[in-house]
Amino acid sequence: MEARSKEAILSKTHYGIGIYAHILRLYYLGETVLSLSGRTCSPTKNPFNADKPTLNIFIHKENIVGNALDKERARHSDSQNAISTGDAFDFAVLHYKQSGDELLQTLNRDMNLHIGENWSFYSQKKTVINTTKNEVAQVKNKKAFAFSFFKAPIKNTLPHKTVSLVQVYNAITGEYYKQNTEKLRSISDTVQARKYKAANFDYCTFSGVFTARNDKSLVTHSELMCIDFDHVQNTDTLRQALLADEYFDTQLLFVSPSGDGLKWIIEIDTRKASHGEYFASVANYILQTYSVEVDKSGKDISRACFIPFDPNAFINPLLLNKHEQENI
Repeated sequence: MEARSKEAILSKTHYGIGIYAHILRLYYLGETVLSLSGRTCSPTKNPFNADKPTLNIFIHKENIVGNALDKERARHSDSQNAISTGDAFDFAVLHYKQSGDELLQTLNRDMNLHIGENWSFYSQKKTVINTTKNEVAQVKNKKAFAFSFFKAPIKNTLPHKTVSLVQVYNAITGEYYKQNTEKLRSISDTVQARKYKAANFDYCTFSGVFTARNDKSLVTHSELMCIDFDHVQNTDTLRQALLADEYFDTQLLFVSPSGDGLKWIIEIDTRKASHGEYFASVANYILQTYSVEVDKSGKDISRACFIPFDPNAFINPLLLNKHEQENI
């Protein structure tokens, strides 16, 4: 079990950048609080200086005499000297009014870092599957994954049928949604594009089977979670990073209907933690690992995901081998 320490927290918060982002989001809900370029963030609002854009955050390298390795941690300064120069923990003291181990415990809890806890996907790295025929068959049988599929428009909240990941994959990579997807991406007006998508795209609830699209109508959880990345600068780069992620095996990954985002479907285990707890931990992990924020709506079990056309969508090959002929 990993000990709770400053070093452990820094290792899970991108040298402490995540601590700054966490605290700033508490003051500026819904805003982009940090923009990191290289090792320096653009000047941002300082909640301890009347919200003036005077806060400068950067990653500092500390040379260790006699050692080739450098320690790295995020630090801050204020252009008006409204607060003392310091590191992420000094900044956290200003908000929480705590110090020492009490502060570390609070950060660990509030940021869902799970340091020192028995449950943590951080300690459950991917395992290599022994590819004997018997074991592959067991994996295939175990990972069927069932969830609800809905016909357009989005105001239709009653499911059409229960489907599998492979059925959705075949629909995404086939021609059925190609015309709607191309039409959507040709609409430059954001409001009109949103209306077109809501009226014309079928959708599914990856996290479960429902009698109606709301959390209270959940019949059974699928053990899947859809992580939604919006307005990604380089979808190809993020796509390759997610496919190579050391903690999560990608079950399904495809480009969003708009063309500038990704939908990443991963497996979770609701016996170990609730859907909401998993989402909070995964969202924090992604922020610290890839410096990307995910759509917070993923915390809702009944979150709707529109189905687009993406001929290059990825699916876990073990699933495809078993159900490759399935269609919606």
